[in-house]
Amino acid sequence: MTKTRRRALTVALLATLVATLLTTPARATEATRTYTGTIDGAEFRVEVPARWNHTLVLYSHPYYTPQVPGGIGHAGRAETQAWLLDHGYALAASDFKGRNGFVVQDALEDQVNLLDWVDRHVGRPHRTVATGSSMGAALAIMLAERNPGRIDGVAAMCGPLDLNGTWNVSLDITFALRTLLAPDAGIDLVRPRDAAASVGALDAAVGTAVDSPQGRARVALANSFGNVDGWGSAHQPKPPTVEGQVRAMAALDQLFFVGTFGPVGRVDLERRAGGNPSFNTGVDYRRQLARSTQRDLVVQAYRDAGLDLEADLDALAAAPRIAPDPKALAWMYRYAVPRGTTPSPVLTLHNIADGADPANERWYAGQVERRGDPGSLRQLWAGRATHCAFSAAEEIVAMRALFARVATGRWPSLDPAQLNAAAGRLAEPFQRVFDFATFTDLPRPPAFTEFSPGHQPRPSH
Repeated sequence: MTKTRRRALTVALLATLVATLLTTPARATEATRTYTGTIDGAEFRVEVPARWNHTLVLYSHPYYTPQVPGGIGHAGRAETQAWLLDHGYALAASDFKGRNGFVVQDALEDQVNLLDWVDRHVGRPHRTVATGSSMGAALAIMLAERNPGRIDGVAAMCGPLDLNGTWNVSLDITFALRTLLAPDAGIDLVRPRDAAASVGALDAAVGTAVDSPQGRARVALANSFGNVDGWGSAHQPKPPTVEGQVRAMAALDQLFFVGTFGPVGRVDLERRAGGNPSFNTGVDYRRQLARSTQRDLVVQAYRDAGLDLEADLDALAAAPRIAPDPKALAWMYRYAVPRGTTPSPVLTLHNIADGADPANERWYAGQVERRGDPGSLRQLWAGRATHCAFSAAEEIVAMRALFARVATGRWPSLDPAQLNAAAGRLAEPFQRVFDFATFTDLPRPPAFTEFSPGHQPRPSH
């Protein structure tokens, strides 16, 4: 089996497993009323327990590829959905028109349409909490910003919150991979003439590179521009060697930055934005490396390989740059960049090592400092790796903290030791964590911790 076919099979398997975790229906009971239907082309699902506490949890789903099977989820994990229903919370989610890809414009409209439907057909909630994972975390925040008075709190899970900046970071990584590993392979990073061929060429270049010290050094340099950590498993410790860490970076490249958000993802993005919104004009990659959380790893990898780091930085500086289409960039600022105004309290939860750079949380806190109320924001960290790798116990404890803030106007104690003790009191089914690296779902102890992220490499503001 070729590397490209293995990667495609891995993407499909991952999508299936993630979809199972995200979209398994909450536990059905005779007393739960379930509503399904379509609003303006967007499918939806609403579940209301018999003893509704008149709080509605509105879930925004992550970026879906076409391989993700159908089904509408209401929270991060199925156990979290069941707990919410059992404790009186009604659940609602739209699948968004088109469902797959960068559906942010449609999502922001479809979720409000669903809130209107709930008001008419179920009853106006006393409180509404918006939540979401990955892309959906940014959507949940923007829904609250755009609809003050309708959203009473936000729980944003594992969010690449500066979505526009995150697409620019993805461009930086693939730009460096192409320049350093396959400069003559005819790879189109934006406006791709043959997106699948460009993905295949990038995928092959990364797959070959990790088998040599020189290639691994260049993969490390490319990933440093996105603060990509070399810790890739939620169940296993961080690899102790440079080689192990760079191989984890390469796996993330092939699955996400190349496979999902590379040239094929650009086709969808550019169709929605009306052109290419991403750019690296004016970017100083020496400066980006100097600010990166992975700088020391890069220096060590180049030293081990006997390569000249300055020569490769010169090559990046000399490579032709990519400019945005102004109208497409304006579209991104309109639909993909939260402002940080916090009309309602926001709680975030992020793993300390995640391809959706934890630095997004630092960026968002800075926006809140400038435009919102810092007292309305609290940020929690789970001390493990990979994207959205939380147990239901961690999700539930975070949600309970937000519910308390919404109900009382005061944040409860968010001391990690107390949060871990609270999460640990939930039963074993609530303690499972899914690991992208091994495709396993295993019990893991609660992992709330203190953490200070690096700087967002390409902030929109």
